[in-house]
Amino acid sequence: MSSPKKSLHGVNYAPPRSFGTVLKANLKETLFPDDPFHEFKNEKLSIRIQKGIQYFVPIFQWLPKYNLGLFKFDLLAGITIASLAIPQGISYAKLANLPPIIGLYSSFVPPLIYAVFGSSKHLAVGTVATCSLLIAESIQEKVKPQENMQLYLSLFYTATFVSGLVQTALGVLRLGFLVDFLSHSTITGFMGGTAVIICLQQLKGILGLKHFTSHTDVVHVLRSVFENRKEWTWQCAVVGVIFLVFLQLSRYVRKKKPNLFWVSAIAPIIVVILGCLFAYLFHAEKHGIAIVGELSKGINPSSIHLLTFNPDYVYVAVKAGIITAIISLAEGIAIGRSFSIMNNEQIDGNKEMVAIGLMNIAGSFTSCYLTTGPFSKTAVNHNAGCKTQMSNVVMSLCMLLTLLFLAPLFGYTPLVALSAIIMSAMLGLIDYEKFYHLYKTDKFDFLICMVAFLGVAFISMDMGLMMSVGLALVRALLYVARPPTCKLGNITETVFRDIEQYPGVDGIQGILILKLGSPIYFPNSNYVRERILRWVRDEQSLENSKRNEVEFLLLDFGGVTSIDITGVETLFEIRKSLGAKGIKIILVNPRLGVMEKLIVTRFIDVIGKESVFLTIEDAIETCRFSLKCSSQSKREDVEIA
Repeated sequence: MSSPKKSLHGVNYAPPRSFGTVLKANLKETLFPDDPFHEFKNEKLSIRIQKGIQYFVPIFQWLPKYNLGLFKFDLLAGITIASLAIPQGISYAKLANLPPIIGLYSSFVPPLIYAVFGSSKHLAVGTVATCSLLIAESIQEKVKPQENMQLYLSLFYTATFVSGLVQTALGVLRLGFLVDFLSHSTITGFMGGTAVIICLQQLKGILGLKHFTSHTDVVHVLRSVFENRKEWTWQCAVVGVIFLVFLQLSRYVRKKKPNLFWVSAIAPIIVVILGCLFAYLFHAEKHGIAIVGELSKGINPSSIHLLTFNPDYVYVAVKAGIITAIISLAEGIAIGRSFSIMNNEQIDGNKEMVAIGLMNIAGSFTSCYLTTGPFSKTAVNHNAGCKTQMSNVVMSLCMLLTLLFLAPLFGYTPLVALSAIIMSAMLGLIDYEKFYHLYKTDKFDFLICMVAFLGVAFISMDMGLMMSVGLALVRALLYVARPPTCKLGNITETVFRDIEQYPGVDGIQGILILKLGSPIYFPNSNYVRERILRWVRDEQSLENSKRNEVEFLLLDFGGVTSIDITGVETLFEIRKSLGAKGIKIILVNPRLGVMEKLIVTRFIDVIGKESVFLTIEDAIETCRFSLKCSSQSKREDVEIA
């Protein structure tokens, strides 16, 4: 095999790779950056098949190693999160204006599916307030639950089905990077804004209101609260405040003494039980305190026949499904990763997408609505000492027993107790410290966060989210369209740094060194040309004041990861403009993909291989020799004249 062609400077001029080779490499980096199949290499076919099954269906990886010692921990964790799932399930179903039993159904089937396909042993599956309200808000644009509950329920199942399809497709196609477009600032603001409007909506239950707005923004909600002040019930308010204070005290105990995490974990179920006893013994309904009402026994009925794709209504279900698919993935994967990192473990985001997507598809067929990995439940699962995904199975079995035997008892739950549970949970989602941290560290990130927060609170959830994502994308596009460039000076003979960052560094007479820090594409090529020519103009003004001239422009291409045809044409234009001024372009350390593009477009032939170097030091040494020769030639010409 012949060695690659090299110039006198040691630069690799190997023939460009074929299109297929480049495409394969780019697809691998885009879709498989973590190289998930590295363990399969150099293995026998039978071992590859076994590991392949374990990779795609993780239960086959951990179940054969399972033992009674692990089960004792998972049993405790599963029972603990089940005690949290019952009140949360009923509460979030009421938040979405669904029959409360749907919330219990949603904590039975999805956890079983996740236990089979999920890769995070800490993630506890359940419904979340944010997505519950978001789907409800979207569907109520077209159908009100009071007018047609059957159609409303069908659209909820359809939105869950669409969400599951989107999530599964993203995972199978390895498109998890799309979720990254929901920046941390956007999620922080969105969650905070959602928490505010959900808390305000709970005033309906806390005050015992019978009439309330279907809008979710702060203005409409507060207007509805005060317009219906004649319906305020002091009995509801007293009970609600007592429950809320109790729940907040339990959270305070957990914060001060983390080993007492179980206090806040069981607090919601205690509120529900006490509320049921209070409602049953004192006939709460006669005192203006509404209760959940009848909850029938039995496991999830099939809901496949309820999925609807009627053109008049399917739009709202598809819109809600797509938006909540992305939000629930961002929340679930981020939570799963954060708890895995605590234990020095790693989870595959794309596998998590498939698992969450499959459990939502299965859920839409079995009378469940959207589920993911709630932070509160996952934190409880982790703190309770879960060891494997079996804790989700235990929770599911607890929910099965509840549905078969205990569901009717929860029908006595006062609505004010559910409102207190939701409000307490939402108060924990407003991360005041994170808001302040963003303000102190990055004003633009803080602006993105506040756009999401205020947009959700005062306009609508989907508009607030889209405005924040749009602003974040504008910022990303600005980074692409206005890439960083800097002039380098030498701190030592071999160390070159940005003169703006290190103001005391020296430039090199007759040589201008610029570093480009991003790909050169059509969106930024004009800017790159103008910025380089401006650097040259400014340097010439500086050198002229010292009676020197710029003769060489060194472009450090180490940070230029790729270049398109527009970018190459820009280099030709820069060379032409500088050539007219007697300035020669020198390239330093072009990357493989960039070098291949410069070779096939013949730019290297135009500037000459002698103008490409591996290091800045080599380039400067050659340029200095040329400057010295040029200076001697000029002196000789003067002497002759």
